[in-house]
Amino acid sequence: MAGPAYWYGGPVAGAGLADRLGFALLEPTDGWLAELPEEFTGRQVRAGTVVDAWALDRPTFVKPPREKSFPADVYADGSRLPAGLDPATPVLLSEVVTFAAEYRLVLLDGRVATGSRYAVFGRLDPRPLLGTGTDRADRAVAGEIAEFADRLVAVAGPTLPSAVVVDVGQLLDPYRPGHRWAVVEANMAWFSHAYAAEPARVLDVVLRAAGPRERVRPGDLAFLRA
Repeated sequence: MAGPAYWYGGPVAGAGLADRLGFALLEPTDGWLAELPEEFTGRQVRAGTVVDAWALDRPTFVKPPREKSFPADVYADGSRLPAGLDPATPVLLSEVVTFAAEYRLVLLDGRVATGSRYAVFGRLDPRPLLGTGTDRADRAVAGEIAEFADRLVAVAGPTLPSAVVVDVGQLLDPYRPGHRWAVVEANMAWFSHAYAAEPARVLDVVLRAAGPRERVRPGDLAFLRA
């Protein structure tokens, strides 16, 4: 007899197989980033649709909140979006900022299970969250990330599923030297690259985020993919 089914893969195939195989997919809501206090986003972010994106008259970072239906990018104005998009497609619209480095945090029950740096100034550059573990700069960054993640979870933890991926980054301050930490986005654990994170700990989170429907916790019911 076959055992319980779990999923790690794309959202379209996952949604098509979920009922047949009996697994449930947890995911953050479309508007989660836009609803965060600016204390955590470090920039203005609003939720809308492709219709709102078409109306843009200035450079704006536009992305689908969850699906990868078109490339997330800075678009000079609404006319630059790819042709053929469904006008009702949800989007996130953000002012343009610069992240010096971006990190993927894999969260389970409000705690960082593991993580990885994945980009430096927008270029792919994976590295374990703690680096070598002996470098003072690495330890300082890890400490800053832990402190930021604790503050984020204290405020916004109930608005996330118990197993989720949250990307954070060092947002450059245009008015003074240095950086501040800010949320880049939240993603489905079952559709997120692990980069240099610890595979076994990533797996623990994926198993919670895309496992048997009967094992879904009451607090996660609001985050089930339809």
